Amino acid sequence: MDTIASLFSFITTPVSWIIVQFHKVYGALFGDDSGWAWGLSIVSLVVLIRICLIPLFVKQIKSTRNMQVLQPKMKAIQERYKNDKQRQSEEMMKLYKETGTNPLSSCLPILAQSPFFFALYHVLSSIASGKKIGAINQELLDSARQAHIFGAPLAAKFTDSVEKLNSLDASLTDVRVVTALMIVLMSASQFFTQRQLMTKNVDLTVKTPYMQQQKMLMYIFPVIFAVMGVNFPVGVLVYWLTTNVWTMGQQMYVINQNPTPGSKAQDAYLQRVLKRVDSRGQVRGRTQRRTVKAIVAKGPDRNDIERKFITGLSKMGLVAQEDGTVKKGEVVPEAEAPKRQQPKRQPRAKRQTAGHTPASGGAKDEADAKTSLEKRDASQDDKPTSARKTASGSSRQAKSGQRKGPQRPKHPSKK
Repeated sequence: MDTIASLFSFITTPVSWIIVQFHKVYGALFGDDSGWAWGLSIVSLVVLIRICLIPLFVKQIKSTRNMQVLQPKMKAIQERYKNDKQRQSEEMMKLYKETGTNPLSSCLPILAQSPFFFALYHVLSSIASGKKIGAINQELLDSARQAHIFGAPLAAKFTDSVEKLNSLDASLTDVRVVTALMIVLMSASQFFTQRQLMTKNVDLTVKTPYMQQQKMLMYIFPVIFAVMGVNFPVGVLVYWLTTNVWTMGQQMYVINQNPTPGSKAQDAYLQRVLKRVDSRGQVRGRTQRRTVKAIVAKGPDRNDIERKFITGLSKMGLVAQEDGTVKKGEVVPEAEAPKRQQPKRQPRAKRQTAGHTPASGGAKDEADAKTSLEKRDASQDDKPTSARKTASGSSRQAKSGQRKGPQRPKHPSKK
C-alpha cells in the first residue's frame, strides 16, 4: 500500500486541505474533537467530488446505452470474423467510431474517484499511525485521533488488534459492530443500485451477453466490497458508503427522468406523462418536451412503448408535435380485429343443383366456355364437303330403315 500511496501522494495534500476546511465549518457546530465534525467533513468531500464528476456520469450513461444498442451488431461481427481476430478488432473499432461510442466511458467515474479514494485512505492511515500528512498538523492529528463515530475511531479497522484499539481509546466490540454494519450497508447499497439498473432500466427487446455480464456483476461487486471492507478504516467506509448512496440516488433520478428506451422505466415514465397531459392538457417541463420531441423524430422506428404513448395521446384527441408540444387533432380509433363469419347453410335442393352444375367462375369462365365452343364450331367447318355429304346421306339412309355400311351380295336364287 505504501507504493500505491506514493503514486497518489500528489493528491493527498489537496484532499487533506479540503477535509480541514469542512472540519472548520462543522467543528464550530459540533466541536473540534467530535466524530460528527470529522465524519461530516468526509461526507462533504464525497459530495463535492461527485458533483464535479456529474459530466463523466452523463457520459457513462450514454456509453452504457450505446453499448446495449450495439450488442447485436457486435455479436454479428464476432460470428462473421471469428477466425480472424485482427479483422474482428478493426470492425469493432470502426463500429465504435461510426456510432461515437467509447467502451471506457462506463468506467470513467470509478477511475476518476480512485485517486481521491487512495488519498483519503492514506490520510486516515497516517492519522491512525500518528503521522502528520498534508494540511493536517499535530493539533488536527490529535483531534482526529480522538474523534469517534458511534464509539469507533475514524482510523480503526475491523481487523485491528485489541492493543491498537486501546491506543485509540476504543473497544473491540464497538469497532467490529460499527464496521460490520457499514460493510453490510455498503454491499447492500451496491447490490440495490445494480439491481434497479438491471430490472428497470434495460431494453427488454435486446437479449445480449452484455445483460448476463451485468447480472453477474450485480452479485460479484457486493462480495468484493464485503471482502475488501474488513481492511478499510472507518473513515474510508464512511466515504465508500456515502458514494454508494449518492450513486443509488443519482441513478434513481436518471431512471425516473431519462429512462432507457424500451425499458420498464420508460413505460412507467410515459404513463406518468400521459396522466399529466390528461389533467393539464399540455406537456410541461423541458425534460418531458425533449422526450416527446425525440419520440416524434423517431417516426416508424418507435418501439412498442413509444407507440403506446402516441396512441394514448390520440385517444385524448391530441397529436404530438415536432417541438415536443401537443395540440388537438383527430382521434384515431382503436383498430379492432375482424370477426370471422361462418358461411350460411344452403338449402338441400340448392346444394344438389350446385352439385350437378359446374361451378361458375364468373365472366372469365363464361369467356373460356364461349371460346371453346367457337373453336369446336370452327373445327367442324374445316371438314371437307364430301365428308359432310356422306354423313348426311348415311343419316338419311339410317332414317329410311336401310342398313348402314357395305351390303352383302344377294343369293342367286333371289335374282
